[in-house]
Amino acid sequence: MSVRTGLVGAAAVAVAVSLAGPAVAAPAAVDHAATRRAMEAAVDSGVPGVAAQAKDRNGTWKAASGVGNLRTGKARGADDRYRVGSITKTFVSTVLLQLEAEGRLSLDDKVEKWLPGVVQGNGHDGSRITLRQLLNHTSGVYDYTSDEDFGRTYFLKDGFFEHRYDTLTPQQLVGIAMSHKPDFAPGTSWSYSNTNYVVAGMVIKKATGHSYATEIRHRIIEPLGLHATVVPGTSARLPQPSSRAYGKLAETATGPTYDVTEINPSLASSAGEMISDSGDLNRFYSALLRGRLLPAAQLAEMKATVKVDVIPNTGYGLGLMDRELSCGVHVWGHGGGIHGSTSEAVTTADGRHSLSFNFNNDWSGDSDAVIEAEFCGT
Repeated sequence: MSVRTGLVGAAAVAVAVSLAGPAVAAPAAVDHAATRRAMEAAVDSGVPGVAAQAKDRNGTWKAASGVGNLRTGKARGADDRYRVGSITKTFVSTVLLQLEAEGRLSLDDKVEKWLPGVVQGNGHDGSRITLRQLLNHTSGVYDYTSDEDFGRTYFLKDGFFEHRYDTLTPQQLVGIAMSHKPDFAPGTSWSYSNTNYVVAGMVIKKATGHSYATEIRHRIIEPLGLHATVVPGTSARLPQPSSRAYGKLAETATGPTYDVTEINPSLASSAGEMISDSGDLNRFYSALLRGRLLPAAQLAEMKATVKVDVIPNTGYGLGLMDRELSCGVHVWGHGGGIHGSTSEAVTTADGRHSLSFNFNNDWSGDSDAVIEAEFCGT
C-alpha cells in the first residue's frame, strides 16, 4: 500500500504509519513475469532484496530478487522469514472476533469495561471507546510511535544502537500515548494508531487469562500449521532461514545504511511484533477470507470498512484492508513496516489468489507496483 502500515514511526521517512462489494475475479496468473519485473525494479530502486510467494489456481510460485546480506552478497531467499510488522494486527483482530463469536466479549464493549483506568488522561476516555473503534482505528487514541522522544530513542541512529535490546511493556507503550491528547473524539474520524492494537492485545489477556501471543498460537498458528510464524516476545533474533534487515535510522532516505536485524520487538507488542514468511501469510489470509477462522457474521464485521482518505481506493475494516486495484480487482490484507522490513500480504475475496512479499529495508521500493503486477499483470 502506498502508505505503509507499520511501526517505524514518524522519525523514519517513508515508513511512518504503514500499512494495507463483490470482488472482481482476478486473471489467471501464468508465469508471474510482471511480478518478477516489479520485484527487480524494487531492487533497482535501492531495496537490497525481495522475497515473494504467490498462490493461485496454477499452484504456488516462489521468487526472490537481490541480496539478503549486503556484506557477503548472499542472495535473498524466497523462503526467508521476516518481521511482518503491522500484519500482526490482522491476527489480533481475528482472535478478538473469535472471542466475540464465543460470547466472551462484544466489540461494542467499552475499553473501560475490560481495562479500567488504562485509557485515561489528557482527554482520552476508555469509557467512550469501543473495542470495534480500536480495531478500525476510529478511536482517536494517540499513536505512541508518533511521540518525539520515542522516535529519537528507537528510530534514529544514536538512540537505536543504545536501546535496541530494551524491553517495553504494553502498559509503558499505552502510557506514552496517554501523555498526549487524543487525535479526535471517538468515532468522528479515522487515524492509524498502533496504540489501538496494544490495547487490543491487553483486552485479549484480560478476557482469556492468556497473553495475546498464546491465543494466536493456539487459535491460528497451530491449527493452520504456520510453521514459520512466531510471536517472538522479547527475542531479538530472526529465526533461520532469513536475510539481514537494513535501515537508514534517519529522517531522510539518504546517508549510511545500517544492519538493524536484531531488535527487541516488544516496542511493537501486539501492534506489530510477529515474524512469518510469505507462504504462511498466504495460508493465513486465504484461510481467513474463506471462512476457516471466523463464522460468517464475524467475517462480515471484519470486512465492514471505513474510508481511508490517505490511501486511494482503500477501506479499513477490523485489522483488514480492502483495496481496489487499477484493473478492478479487490484484494484484502494488510501491510507492515518495522525496522529494516516492509511487508505486504493480500488475497482476493474468495481467498484463491494470494500474494505475500517482503523488502528487507525500510526506505525504498514500490510495494504497490508488485501488487498491481501480480493481480493486474502490469
